[in-house]
This record gives sequence, structure tokens and C-alpha cells, in this order.
Amino acid sequence: MKSLFILILGTSFFCIISAQNISTDKGMVLTVLGNVQDAGSPQAGCKKSCCADLWKHPRQDRKIISMGVIDYDLQKNYIFDSSPDFTSQLQLLQEKSGTLGKTAPDGIFITHAHIGHYTGLMFLGREGMNSKNVPVYAMPRLKKYFENNGPWSQLVHLKNIEVREMKNEIPLKISPRLQVTPIEVPHRDEYSETVGYLIQGPHKRAVFIPDIDKWNTWKHNITDIIKKVDYAFLDATFYDAEEVDFRDISEIPHPFVTESMKLFKNLPSQEKKKVYFIHFNHTNKLLVPDSQQTKTVLANGFNIARLGDTVEL
Repeated sequence: MKSLFILILGTSFFCIISAQNISTDKGMVLTVLGNVQDAGSPQAGCKKSCCADLWKHPRQDRKIISMGVIDYDLQKNYIFDSSPDFTSQLQLLQEKSGTLGKTAPDGIFITHAHIGHYTGLMFLGREGMNSKNVPVYAMPRLKKYFENNGPWSQLVHLKNIEVREMKNEIPLKISPRLQVTPIEVPHRDEYSETVGYLIQGPHKRAVFIPDIDKWNTWKHNITDIIKKVDYAFLDATFYDAEEVDFRDISEIPHPFVTESMKLFKNLPSQEKKKVYFIHFNHTNKLLVPDSQQTKTVLANGFNIARLGDTVEL
């Protein structure tokens, strides 16, 4: 008999597809296609030391936020957030999955309408690959935004994309082996809702929350969620308050990495190692592998998401 996993978040119950009776070859994986905040690194107009050398010596691992799911058995792949680096990220995903004969992913899931998370859809249009009916999963407000605002409405009109509406905390069975659940999070919602994703494979599950306001503004308890998943890819836009001394933090209220580490400090070591910090602003020293900030995060038992990092689902 198949087992049924139930993930409990507050009063919500998410049914997770069974991990039994599913034959696997290479299985299914989740892979990091980008870990940088929306505007990239180096960032336009930046004259600080964090960007100065990058203008002359670009880093090929500095890709804007995106995740990929590869189902090796079914030869399908999916992208979570379509960034401005979509072109190279799609190529990376297809090379890794062995699907170079495909032109487009089998589905694209968008978290929200901020520039780093959806503008890569432009490459699916007439000026680009001129794709046909690529499934794009979006929440209701975001679906209307795509349908009623150019240039995205042209993608819909020309059937480059097929926008499929999601509902908050309602699981979508994408295939017999993959289930995805959007979870609304508090964030700056000028044009759309903002969601994270619970991604359930045949064996393991991950949560992907690249953008959120402070953890204590959310109705769910993030530490409880960490305990109920195998991997947690979490917003780490800024390392600490010092990094944003020239900005009004009320306009960009992300959880600082220092705040998250303090919140998670009493978790057992096996829970801490589930955490992968991701979505780094160009000023964030976690982008630098040998920085003191990187050493501190690793010493405290957490992970830092890097381009190409891959985990089993």
C-alpha cells in the first residue's frame, strides 16, 4: 500500500505524493541555476569594491536567482523563477539533464513579479525562441498581470506561453513523480502575490523561498517548516544591517542572515544542515567563498547555495 506523507504548516495540510512504488533510474534532482539577487553581480551603476573587479573580470558563477528540477527517468526538466540569465541557465539545465534536443523547459514556476524572477520569459517570445505553449505556473494576480500587460500579454496572445493558475497552498501534481505547492509569503506585492514553493519529488522534499519579509511577519513558523522538509533554500539577500546602511530597511525588509542564524541557532545540527542560504545582493559577502561571513555561516552548520549545487528529490 502506498504511504501518504502529510506536511503540516500551521492549520494547513499539504498532501505529498507517495515515495513508494515509483521506479527510478537516475531519479530526480533539484539544482541551483543562480543564487544572486534580481539585479545581478556586478550590479548596474555600482562603483563599490564588491563590483569594481567584476567589471574587468566577470564571474561565470554569478547568475541571478533560479532553480531547476530534473526528472532523469521521464526526461523532463522544470525551472523555478525565470531570471534575466534565463538563456545560459536553460542551457545549463539541458546539459545537466541530457535534454539538449529540447528547446524549452517542461514548465516554469514564477514566485512573483520582481525583475529577477520573471523577466527571463521574454526569451520565449517572437524575438527569441518563439516557443509554443510552454506551461508557466502563476498565482491569480500574476496571471492577470501577464495577460493584461505587455510585453507579457504578447507571449500569451501568440501562445508562446500557457499561463496556468495556481491556488495558495493547493498542491499541483505535475507528474506522477513531482508535486509542487505554492505558499504565499509577505513581500512587496506591487504587481502580484509572492510565493515560495514546496517541491516534492519521489523521495524527498524541498522548500524554496527566495524572497520574504521578516520571518516573524509570516503566518507560518519557518523553523517548523525546516523540520518537515529535507532542504530549505531561504532568502539571504543581506548578511546584516551594516550592509544596507544607505537604504531605508522598511522598503527592503528581508531577513538578515544574522537574524536567520539567530532564529535557527537552537535547531539540532541535522536540521541546520538542511538550510541553504540563497538570493544574495551584490553587496553580500556570502558571494565570496573565502570571506569571513562565509566562514561564519559554514561554522554554524548551515550551507550556502552555489551555482550547480544539486540535491536528490
